[in-house]
Amino acid sequence: MSTVSRRDFLKLAATNAAVAGMLSAGALDLHANPLGMPIGCQTWPVRQMIAKDFPGTIKMLAGAGFQSIELCSPLGYADSGFADVGKYSGAQLRKILRDAGVTCISSHFTIQELRKEQDKSIAWAKEVGLTQMMVPSLDGPEHPTLDDVKRAADEYNRIAERAHKAGLQQGLHNENFEVSMVDGQRTYDLLFKYLDPKLVKFQFQVSTIEQGFHAARYFRKYPGRFISMHVQDWDAKTRKIVPVGQGTLNWKEIFEAAKVGGIKNYFVEMSFPMMKASVPYLRKLNV
Repeated sequence: MSTVSRRDFLKLAATNAAVAGMLSAGALDLHANPLGMPIGCQTWPVRQMIAKDFPGTIKMLAGAGFQSIELCSPLGYADSGFADVGKYSGAQLRKILRDAGVTCISSHFTIQELRKEQDKSIAWAKEVGLTQMMVPSLDGPEHPTLDDVKRAADEYNRIAERAHKAGLQQGLHNENFEVSMVDGQRTYDLLFKYLDPKLVKFQFQVSTIEQGFHAARYFRKYPGRFISMHVQDWDAKTRKIVPVGQGTLNWKEIFEAAKVGGIKNYFVEMSFPMMKASVPYLRKLNV
């Protein structure tokens, strides 16, 4: 048996402690990220960059720390910067994403394109490898009647049924028409009643807290009805959107409630500098 001096022993102990610390930190990183989900982002805020260089933009998002992205359909969002996305085949798109080290299972589709060309939209979604087709709004009137809400829900149920048969999940965002009121009730809440829970899930826009929509409350109010959310932080004093972790929202509460709501993925959606500034906080958030 070899003997070790006290000085060598202390050096060895310090080295081992440092290694253990690094391993612990690594373990924390592996188990951090809210709900153990990939940190995702919506591509709408970088649509002008995408119009110029789609592969380069995806690499930039990956370099900022995002592990998954949510696209916008090149059919419905052609005039918003996504037209060139349509020039790639599904295999080419998947390679671009794979080479950048990100995944993509969700995209936004306008209700207008699904009304007119749902078969094309479904075919594109399947080719790319999506499993979720989100709609930003059902595009109803600004001041709807209850019949308007029922008609919009009936139409979307029919759209969602066709998507379901193709193995795709339809989901609905909460902006514009969805935040309107009908006889003292939120249109959004009425849609939970009229949309088929087997066919339609919901994607929560966290920034609608500005209009009184609290994410955690909705997740608990409608358990299992959600599939994803768009993430922004909010400063109650300045009433402005800020990077995640720099505002007044309780993110541990939101993500804990998200388990009840059924959230499967989430996407940060702000200007690119704010999205990038949100990543360090999300990496450390352990829920």
